[in-house]
Amino acid sequence: MKNIGDLNLKGHMAMLGANVCWGLMSPIAKLVFASGMIAPIIIVDFRIAGAAILFWLTSLFTPDEHVPIIDKLRLFGAGMIGILLNQGCFIIGVSYTSPGEASLVTTTMPMWVMLLAWMFLKEPITLKKAGGILFGAAGALILVLGGSGNISGGDNPALGDFIVLMAQLSYALYLTIYRNFIRKYSLVTLMKWMFLSATIVGLPSTIGFLKTTDWGAISLSEWMGVAYIVFFATYIAYICIMIGQKNLRPTIVGMYNYVQPIVATIVGISLGMDHFTFPKVLAVVLIFSGVYLVTISKAAPCDDSDKRKKHKV
Repeated sequence: MKNIGDLNLKGHMAMLGANVCWGLMSPIAKLVFASGMIAPIIIVDFRIAGAAILFWLTSLFTPDEHVPIIDKLRLFGAGMIGILLNQGCFIIGVSYTSPGEASLVTTTMPMWVMLLAWMFLKEPITLKKAGGILFGAAGALILVLGGSGNISGGDNPALGDFIVLMAQLSYALYLTIYRNFIRKYSLVTLMKWMFLSATIVGLPSTIGFLKTTDWGAISLSEWMGVAYIVFFATYIAYICIMIGQKNLRPTIVGMYNYVQPIVATIVGISLGMDHFTFPKVLAVVLIFSGVYLVTISKAAPCDDSDKRKKHKV
């Protein structure tokens, strides 16, 4: 029982770390985009290719694992829906809509994870789980709507919201479909092949943007922002995500998406752009109450491998 508890704590801390990194990425990315020198699609290139390089360098210091062709094809699919489609759709969607509306759309992700886990993994939809997701969604909406007054709209909000929704669906699908497969290999092996696949497919389509970018005009602060996005919001965050996905149910992993508005609010308050109010405190309580309810809800039925492990114990 102690080992199980350690794994759960490790998974929760990893998911908290990943979503803190992503929550900080939003204001940093806005600062990078402010000058107009770096196109959003270029940031996607930096994230994917940069993380691929970092994970392949990391693999030089870890035991090598043989990955058969069939599993490389599976990792290719994971890289497409879990990295390229998710990251690309989100960045492109935000460029068409407002950050506020995009944040509203992202609050639907835990719901999609819950539904897909029910369809593919036979994970039951309990009252605690549904209630937890509603609590978390209510808290996230309070935070997002409370700060929506200062956010400008995009050129095509309907299209942007739809593309951001596709990002949430792709990530929810990745969390669900690959939940059991990722336990087959180490974190570094999984990440290096997934990011390499995403780079091979995504980079050629953006060569035009790379050629027309005025690299000499990019300031040091913008480069530092890009470095944060690549290293912390991608490399470190995906390490945390893989740890969380290995140790927690997909629905719990999805619930941590609600932490990002909390981080954005804290950043706003610390920079003097926002202030504490009772609704914000209530929102934080609702979000973490929702995470707790989903955590203690009934898990999916054990698969055969899980049963064998429990039998050995």
